[in-house]
Amino acid sequence: MSVLVYTENWDGKFKKLSHELVSYAAGLAAMTGGNVTALSIGNVDQDELSTLGAFGASTILSAAAAPPGLDNQVYASIIAAAMEKTGAKVLVMANNSSGKAVAPRVSAKLKAGLASGVSALPESVSPLVVKKKVFSGKAFGMVKITSEAAVFTLAQNSYEVKDVGGSASVEAFDAGVDVSGAKTDIKDVQKQEGKLLLSDAEIVVSGGRGMKSGDNWGPIEELAGVLGAATACSRPVSDEGWRPHEEHTGQTGKIIAPNLYFAFGISGAIQHLAGVSSSKCIVAVNTDKDAPVFEAADYGIVGDALKIVPELISEIKAVKG
Repeated sequence: MSVLVYTENWDGKFKKLSHELVSYAAGLAAMTGGNVTALSIGNVDQDELSTLGAFGASTILSAAAAPPGLDNQVYASIIAAAMEKTGAKVLVMANNSSGKAVAPRVSAKLKAGLASGVSALPESVSPLVVKKKVFSGKAFGMVKITSEAAVFTLAQNSYEVKDVGGSASVEAFDAGVDVSGAKTDIKDVQKQEGKLLLSDAEIVVSGGRGMKSGDNWGPIEELAGVLGAATACSRPVSDEGWRPHEEHTGQTGKIIAPNLYFAFGISGAIQHLAGVSSSKCIVAVNTDKDAPVFEAADYGIVGDALKIVPELISEIKAVKG
């Protein structure tokens, strides 16, 4: 079974997410003796494209002509054309904002079954049966796909990145799509500078109303600096204006899956936990021993975050020497 994986790039560079997708696609192809083709849209250097071979791609299709921004219809048309060219039976994409927007369109174009947010390799390949989280991460569901082709969006940080040391050939790909017909018109681009993005962070330090005031965020930021982490917050905090809205994590904010997530003074409303439940390890600190966050936490401390965070910083600095 041949697999096509759409590898999104950021300013011409691939991130860990792309490597995870290719690794997953390689694992899927190995189950059926197929191969992996990676599709890149936009201007990416040859050397950067070639790096995908190390994670299991045998061929990289480079569609350099792309609209200046994510136009769902155009991207879906390019990806569908790549599926037809390669004869791939499974498409793998990220379960991020772009993947959620484009995958359903590709699914409709190809009359392919769609499984969104899958978290593991298939339990079965004939028919395809894959596992995903359901009920805001409180349970797992099995999705059976009986159509000839399938589209998967992979939940972030759910599959190990595997550097297999392979190589890949790079081919120019013309999908025959008129990109001038893009309906998305970008008026302005504003980028966050000098700060680790939540979506890229391996460690996230987050605070809630238990921090009592936006003026008390100094220790949160210091701990993040010591750990090389990103900062985040719960929705009430951003609503109060204590922290910027781009730091809001949860079902109505950013959905993240870091390796380590600290929740200081966060009670653990279901909407918040839905956005962070895929974290590999959750450490919670709250004065209320019955706070829902402790049900999701791997480690919990009943105490005042305003006192515990400075102590934690001191201990980490001591360990680091």
